[in-house]
Order: sequence, then C-alpha cells, then structure tokens
Amino acid sequence: MHHHGGAGGGDGLPATVLTVLVLFAAAGLYLLAAGRARRRNPALGWSAWRSASFLAGLALLGVALLPPLAPAAHSDFRDHMAQHMLIGMYAPPALVLAAPVTLLLRVLPARRARRLTALLHSRAARVAAHPVMALALSVGTLAVLYFTPLYNTVMAHPAGHWPLHAHFLASGFLFAYVIAGPDPAPARPGVRARLVCLGVAIAVHALIAQAMYGGFFVDIHAPVAQVRQGAEIMYYGGDIAELLLAGALVATWRPERRGKVHGWAPASMREGKSSSSVRKSVAGSV
Repeated sequence: MHHHGGAGGGDGLPATVLTVLVLFAAAGLYLLAAGRARRRNPALGWSAWRSASFLAGLALLGVALLPPLAPAAHSDFRDHMAQHMLIGMYAPPALVLAAPVTLLLRVLPARRARRLTALLHSRAARVAAHPVMALALSVGTLAVLYFTPLYNTVMAHPAGHWPLHAHFLASGFLFAYVIAGPDPAPARPGVRARLVCLGVAIAVHALIAQAMYGGFFVDIHAPVAQVRQGAEIMYYGGDIAELLLAGALVATWRPERRGKVHGWAPASMREGKSSSSVRKSVAGSV
C-alpha cells in the first residue's frame, strides 16, 4: 500500500455552497409538503418525528459533504471511511424513516399519485427494490471499490467523488427502504427474509473490513495505519448502523392487512377514486 496523493484540497467553495443550497432546498420542500399534508387532513396530520428524522438525515449528509470532513476525505482514508459511513449507512435510514413516498402520495393530486403508484409497481421498480438487488448494490459494490483500482482512480480525479457519493446514498437509501422503510412497497418480503438479508450485509461488511485490516486483496494507496484505522471504522461503524436498521425494522413492522397486496396496494388508486380517498388509503398503510 502506498500513500495516496489525490485531490486533497476538495472541490472548493462552489461545491460547498451548492451542497448547502441543495440540503436547504430538500429540507424546505419536505417541510412544505408536511405542512400541506397537515392542512389537507388536520385530523391525520403528519408526524413531527418523521420531519425530524428527515432533517436529521440531511444534517448527517451535511457533516459528510461539507468541511472539514469533505476535504479531508480526499486525502485521508480514515476520513473517507467516516464519510462513507455517514452517506451510505447513517443518513439513509433517517431519510427512509421520514416516509417521503407516503408524504408525496398524500400531497400529490390523485392523478399524479396514481402515476407514482404505477411506477412503483413496475417491473423495474420491483427488481430494484428486491432485497437481493439492494444487498448487491449497497454491500457487493464495496468489494469492487476497495479490492480493485477503482478507489485509487476515483481519488485521483475530483470529478469522480460526486458519483461515488451518489452511489453510496442511493444504494444505502434503497437498502434501508427495502429492509425497514415505513413507506408501502410492492412485493416486499416478510420480516424473516429481510432479517436474513440484513444478517448477510453484516457478515459481508465484517469480512471486507477484516480483509482490509489484514491487507488481503485490497488495492488502496494509503498508509497502512490509515487503512487499518479505516477498516476499524467500517467494522464497528457498520455494525452499529446495521443494528440501528434492525431496530427500525422491528419498530416499523406491522402485520399484513387483509385486502392489500404485500402491504401496498391502496385499491382506491387502482379504481380511480377521489384525491382525498387516495390519501386516506395511503395514510392507513403507514
């Protein structure tokens, strides 16, 4: 292993300003939608805990993507791993527990809500949201990143950092959504199957971290001490994140209701009922 000499200076002030603007915009849009949901149905309202969870997820992303951590992550493998944990394993469950899909379905007009439902029922969405696919995208790609020259290539080209961050966030969000999301989802398997997938994720994370610590198979241009400490962050930080996700699975689990397909299927959407009935049906599933 050799010292990594990539773009240690980060992406500069423009990227920092853009990141702040995007995070604030996401927070504003969510809070506006939550307020609209409360106004449309005061009796049902919208949980303040869900709003707080979304804001917490954005705050974790801010810590990961803004100084001082973001610039340091470009040159220090330990900081890179801390950033990876925040973006891919800690922020996604917080965002998922905010139930953004349900919020969208409550505030969208009935016609657009039906389109969103049809999209989530599509074959492509079912394949992407299958636990095995989510597991492969969130955990399987780590071996590709750290056991091939990909990590060194990304670190040597600042433009590659953002696609990597996007992958961490998207794959982490998808995995958390499949395992413990309160949002309704098509063809979501039972609790036992999801726990098995979570157990596999824990085992694979541990194996990759141990191989990294021992210097087996890894292709990371960084000092040995940094790689080992990064492996420890991945090992212990990953365990904590996945245990929290298991807790979220238990907290959000509900027995399957009669008249629904895998906990999703508000029939009123398929039958084209009114916007208010659509929202009530969706709300009842969360």
